[in-house]
Amino acid sequence: MPGPEQTVPDPTGEVGGQLAGRERPVAAAEEGADVIVVGAGPAGSTAAAHLARTGLDVLLLEKSVFPREKVCGDGLTPRAVKQLTDLGIDVSEEAGWLHNRGLRLIAGHRSIEFDWPELSAYPGYGLVRRRADFDELLARKAASAGARVVEGANVTGPLLDERTGRITGVTAKLGEERRPVAYRAPVVVAADGNSTRLSVAMRRHRRTDRAMGVAYRTYFTSPRHDDRHLEAWLDLRDPGNPAGGPLPGYAWVFGMGDGTVNVGLGVLDTARAEVDWRELLRRWCEGLPPEYGYTPDAVTEPIRGAALPMGLNRRPHYADGLLLIGDAGGTVSPGTGEGIAYAMESGRYAAETIVQALARRTDRGRELALQAYPQALRSAYAGYFALGRLAAGMLDRPGLFGAAGAAGLGRPALLNAAFRLMLNLTEPNSRDALDRLLHLIGRLAPGK
Repeated sequence: MPGPEQTVPDPTGEVGGQLAGRERPVAAAEEGADVIVVGAGPAGSTAAAHLARTGLDVLLLEKSVFPREKVCGDGLTPRAVKQLTDLGIDVSEEAGWLHNRGLRLIAGHRSIEFDWPELSAYPGYGLVRRRADFDELLARKAASAGARVVEGANVTGPLLDERTGRITGVTAKLGEERRPVAYRAPVVVAADGNSTRLSVAMRRHRRTDRAMGVAYRTYFTSPRHDDRHLEAWLDLRDPGNPAGGPLPGYAWVFGMGDGTVNVGLGVLDTARAEVDWRELLRRWCEGLPPEYGYTPDAVTEPIRGAALPMGLNRRPHYADGLLLIGDAGGTVSPGTGEGIAYAMESGRYAAETIVQALARRTDRGRELALQAYPQALRSAYAGYFALGRLAAGMLDRPGLFGAAGAAGLGRPALLNAAFRLMLNLTEPNSRDALDRLLHLIGRLAPGK
């Protein structure tokens, strides 16, 4: 059996065992690193890439083997585009991305389109890409930056310092044979999704005062596959219950550019509705206009669903050597359900914090630096997420929500301002009155 420093070549050269074009590292019974990142989704791979760029020894552990499926709308706003370009990823259409110009909002029989704003902080376009391909691309970027990516590493629990209770690494079962291994590092990052077994084992509890959302999606072939606007249907109702009011969420149709569309629904608070969401999505698709081309025969994948942990719903985000990022830390927007941009941003915040901490010369200095991470999240998101919760709360009052939606669709300038605020696309240092107002509202919103 090769030792810790030995490798065996990937005989296929294909992505799926370890990353293409790289040798496949074989873990020893125990090995160490500067940082362990558990989970190679957008948050984990982003954190690993930024950490590895600084020269730190980073282990990125992924329980699955790429490519692997994830439930997602596949649409990326300009916030996510910025994170991708900061990583040095080619987001051109020649590289397999579909660019989009903005968002189309539909409520009742009315619709309006607005383009992504041109800002100094963010590009004026969004992207679409399937998550299986997207996540693998990010993991490859982390590997090319120097991170050691280990696929098929199912983390089973933390290793703890018996005296302090501080995490010192993780145990895992490796590969199909589930070989027990241990990895040690002075800092560990939990990026293992909504279930985040590592966080639970470290007593990081989910806040019961934060809503839990869900997303369900499928794909079908459609002549609208190359639509250059992401489409959101705001008036989401149960077709099987015509007398019922709006449901707490929205439906979407995102063209994939490959002959198919991603169609789904995002529910911002599952506690306020008792619905069979899969059946609701089927019925909703049946009500689409004929030009969308929806028929049962056009469906290319089964309906799949996943939880949306929102509003920083698990805490503390740092304690005892463990940082929570992405879905593990509940970074999904409670107002829109957007998750990828904030997952990647949280991964970057965590990486920047860890780099500074590991440069300190004393244990106290390192701990003080690591404790800055939760504050970075609060400063970035507390006000904006509080606004999102207020907006989602309007769905408890169908009359108010319906009146606001009708008024907005009748006033494009008002709608544009509202959705720039909801999508968190403001210019922090702009002299423009609208940008200054939106930024001020986001800062002053109650963040507790």
